[in-house]
Amino acid sequence: MSAAHKVSLSALPLPPKSHILPLNLTPDPRTLSAAAFRQYQIDTPSYQRRARLLSPEAHFSYVAPCPIRFPYRAEPEEGEEVADQETFIEKWLAQREALHEGLSASVHGQGPSRLKKYFPEAGKRDQSIQLIGLSETGLRDCLPHLHSFEDEPERTKASDEDVAIRQELIDVLSGHATLMDVEEGSDAPWAPWSLRYSGHQFGTWAGQLGDGRAISVLATPHPNDPELVYELQLKGAGRTPFSRTADGLAVVRSSIREFLCGEAMHALGIPTTRSLSLIALPSLSVDRERVESACVFTRMAPSFIRIGSFEAFNPPANMYFFGGGQQVGDWDALLKLGEWVSKRVLQLNGIESGEAWAKVLVLESARRNAEMVAGWQAYGFMHGVINTDNVSILGLTIDYGPYAFMDVFNKFHICNHTDGAGRYAYQAQPSMILYALRSLLTTLAPLIGAEAENSERAVAAGWAESASKEKVDGWREKGTDLAKEEMEVLFQQTCATEYAKLMHKRLALRRIDSDDESKLVRPLLDLMSDHKLDFHSTFRRLAFFRPSMSNKDALDEYISGLLTLSAGCLEPGRAASDVKAWLRMYAQRIESERGEWGEDVDAERESASRGANPRFVLRQWVLEEVIKVVERDMDSGKRVLRKVLQVSQFYIVCDGFIYHVCCLDGL
Repeated sequence: MSAAHKVSLSALPLPPKSHILPLNLTPDPRTLSAAAFRQYQIDTPSYQRRARLLSPEAHFSYVAPCPIRFPYRAEPEEGEEVADQETFIEKWLAQREALHEGLSASVHGQGPSRLKKYFPEAGKRDQSIQLIGLSETGLRDCLPHLHSFEDEPERTKASDEDVAIRQELIDVLSGHATLMDVEEGSDAPWAPWSLRYSGHQFGTWAGQLGDGRAISVLATPHPNDPELVYELQLKGAGRTPFSRTADGLAVVRSSIREFLCGEAMHALGIPTTRSLSLIALPSLSVDRERVESACVFTRMAPSFIRIGSFEAFNPPANMYFFGGGQQVGDWDALLKLGEWVSKRVLQLNGIESGEAWAKVLVLESARRNAEMVAGWQAYGFMHGVINTDNVSILGLTIDYGPYAFMDVFNKFHICNHTDGAGRYAYQAQPSMILYALRSLLTTLAPLIGAEAENSERAVAAGWAESASKEKVDGWREKGTDLAKEEMEVLFQQTCATEYAKLMHKRLALRRIDSDDESKLVRPLLDLMSDHKLDFHSTFRRLAFFRPSMSNKDALDEYISGLLTLSAGCLEPGRAASDVKAWLRMYAQRIESERGEWGEDVDAERESASRGANPRFVLRQWVLEEVIKVVERDMDSGKRVLRKVLQVSQFYIVCDGFIYHVCCLDGL
């Protein structure tokens, strides 16, 4: 998109009302509109920061970013008298809320912004703000109409207009400023929000969870597809009603990890949320295992709704514990959420004409999540925390926490040190996604049963209002019978098919034979496991194998090079023999499809294999080194971060490139 057609952040077009989540789902009844929320910001700002259970029918709560230390250090200024502590606290918080209208940046020729920009009171939330990362591919793919700048203004000799546009982006995406339309009677009111959801954590029901440190601040349709809306969500921008006892903040370390991995996963072709920006707040300290500095990360997705979003409205149990709990179920809220997801998120066919959708929703989510986890397995990605609240209804990889990419292949590898039982180990990941999908089915089963009883037509509001427990149980049983086997078969078949396709790409094979899994793929993984071979480097080295290596010396030299990828092979003689036997089968398999390639089979296969097996993988040591240099010096560190982001996005194949990157600035 040309610069002439780009706009500032505040002028990005909003979706039509039918596509705006807060205008179609149910807010916290205390703030039923953007205007009502604005009044709470002014009068009782503590309300949006208090941990609480929302009313059973509520899908979300309005909440504005406010990244400050928690517990709050509310102290009177010198000479200020405090007659009433509660009134003083509300005043202290109001001074730090974004309540004061400021000027919006403008691009020459663009129309007026629909959203107004609000700031906190001058001097009350002053803190250093530094843009340390901006994803070029995230911008290009999701927000091609956004006017933005990667370099510092002084490095690009930017105009005053450019500087203002860049500063607006930093102000809003750091949580310092808030974009809103809170006028009474506005045609399309707008205020930020956080989602309510519940979930199973490590197999145990955890009750209401929700966006404890994530706030959606903007949504805009893609200029090439009006039905594709990208939501911008700040992670680490302060407390929400779902923060429980936490501070709602994020740190530089964890933010860098998610910023880089979201784009790396996209480059691998694995469905994921996307990264936009990384903004450090170096003067805001955060207490973790050590004191760290705060950071706000902006991610993008068509929707951040999770399986746990559905579980909140048909929970398996009611409970209460310190800082949390669980509301009773709400059938109409479940119906409303399901209709929204079916129509606007998954965009299922037949919804407008009143066809049944609940079973279709479950099956579509199963298909998408099966494709996602197949990508995880094929590329050795380990999520680490596959709780049901961390599983996207869209089948996107979401919430990057203690993740890791496989080094030495070990199917039992656990990347999360708190997962002592190995629930989320590498080999268990497909089963854990299926566990989450079964939870989704359990939640929606009564609706599936009710729709079946309604001649496969959608039910209306009040569908379960007068139904007895026995009636609901009957619907649940019928819905489970109708969908469970079909969902599980679909998931398993889709996962197996996608995994086979990806592994054939990694092995540069064009035809899929029924016995490839048993004769090639599984034996190769067993080789890696038995002889401690590096997962990614082994696939990469196979790009240079030639069936013509029949000469003993050439083959022995190749095998010797392959075994240098071992992290401590105990039996080199047996390893060489095992590798040779596997390569013999691999060579025969390559020869069997020689006619499906062009004239220079070896060159074409090498190119295809190199394209599917990147030279650079976002390994733990790379992340640790990048984090170290950024924490030490953000000015030089952000240049290293940018280079690592680029190789993560484009997978530059030059040997030694990553060594060059990681040796910058004394790294």
